[in-house]
Amino acid sequence: MKLSRRHVLAGLASLASVAPGRARAFGDAGAFHPRVVTSGGAKLDPERSSAPARWAYELVRRTSAPGRLSSASVAFDQPAFAAEPFAIWAGASALGPLSGPERRGLDRFLKMGGVLVVDDLAPASGAFGESARREVRRVLPELAPVELDPTHVVFKSYYIVDRPVGRVQGPARIEALIRGKYAQVFLLRHDLLGALARSRGGGFSLDVDPGGVAQREQAIRLAVNIAMYVLCSDYKDDQVHAPWLMRRRARRRP
Repeated sequence: MKLSRRHVLAGLASLASVAPGRARAFGDAGAFHPRVVTSGGAKLDPERSSAPARWAYELVRRTSAPGRLSSASVAFDQPAFAAEPFAIWAGASALGPLSGPERRGLDRFLKMGGVLVVDDLAPASGAFGESARREVRRVLPELAPVELDPTHVVFKSYYIVDRPVGRVQGPARIEALIRGKYAQVFLLRHDLLGALARSRGGGFSLDVDPGGVAQREQAIRLAVNIAMYVLCSDYKDDQVHAPWLMRRRARRRP
């Protein structure tokens, strides 16, 4: 289902109230860019390597919101990490401890209003997710994960999503670290990237269990909702993206 421009802009505008009151400026690109974090030894396997770019593709195809249809690797201690408001920290095995510069880089990113998705690609073992939580706690010891209520805006920022799913069904709730009313770290135990990944032949790389096609569609919708949430939390001088999107679309009219 692809909604009209009016519905897209209305959805973007409705999110403004949940973003931080003040956030330092990120880049001017204004597009959703799914960057993959390599800190702690995290990495994507070849089967999921296409998933980040596919995330942006589904956003653009379904909503016409801006997205960069390519991915990039970045580390918490690189200056480029703080230049954009979104990153994915994903893996299937336990992480090593973050260095001091990496912890400081993640702290700066979050203080600027950035959004980090922690995606456990092997939730049955939970090794990645638990080690990622350990390292996040070292950066934000004052915050404890909380379960997001089904009424949270991330479940309705574009689609109405009843519960989180990915390649596996996983827990019925998303846990997140929240500052004020704003979720900045999403802790997923669903292998969301596994549901998005495509093979070189164009088919999906991995089976989705137990819900098959319907579950994959719900996973994609959750990914789109997270992307819309990110777009509306990416501030430039405290301005949300809705006016920027309107100007962008106006330039595209024949």
